[in-house]
Amino acid sequence: MFHTFKTEDEAIARANDSDFGLYASVFTQDIDRAIRVSKKLEAGMVGINAASPTLHYDVPFGGWKQSGYGKEMGKDWVASWCVKFPLFAVRLLPPDTVLRDRS
Repeated sequence: MFHTFKTEDEAIARANDSDFGLYASVFTQDIDRAIRVSKKLEAGMVGINAASPTLHYDVPFGGWKQSGYGKEMGKDWVASWCVKFPLFAVRLLPPDTVLRDRS
């Protein structure tokens, strides 16, 4: 579906006026404009001059809003399955140990 617009801000507002945000496309010959607009779109993935997502295992894929939670694929996806927590150990001394002042 293609829509016309008068200003960039109008196009961005119309694109973001949705409960969903899985994928968006920007079509233009101006790469600076494409990048600028893409950064403002509320979508999990944005294609420039592409109508459907291309899936690569190293590129995270996922949506915003009601289009899903989190990302699939990519290193961030693998990391999301790992639990990270700080771990430290304390050496316990026997009860009869006498501590000396080391100063």
